[in-house]
Amino acid sequence: MSNCTAAVRQWVEKNTLTEKAMKYMLLIYTDENAWTESEREHCYVESTQLTHDLNAQGKYLGASPLHPVATATSVRIRNGKRLVTDGPFAETREQLGGYFLIEAEHLDEAIEIASRIPGARKGTVEVRPVLELSGLPEEFTERSATVGKEC
Repeated sequence: MSNCTAAVRQWVEKNTLTEKAMKYMLLIYTDENAWTESEREHCYVESTQLTHDLNAQGKYLGASPLHPVATATSVRIRNGKRLVTDGPFAETREQLGGYFLIEAEHLDEAIEIASRIPGARKGTVEVRPVLELSGLPEEFTERSATVGKEC
């Protein structure tokens, strides 16, 4: 285990209530050109099945692939002015291709789930604890259940 992994593990354990699961963002980075169309479609099928498995376990919060990096737009504010450019923020070999948002009891469980994501076979899945802030709007799933009932 690297020093960085150990430090993250210690921080998560210190800042997580033992009786409460923590949210983790699993960011999937891969070279878009590494997948054939058939492999990509199979990846979507496998990923969809994984979301159903996680949902049955009460660990699924959300997941989605992203459109190709060529469709990205980057926004920066410099000296009070908005700068909008086509394309991703950074030129890299691997691009952010999708994500899973999960609940896990601890970092090891999040890592185990990340290892089941098909994109990990050709790319990298970055596991990051979500820092939950108080005062944010309620979650979409709870809000969407009540939105149409007023009409």
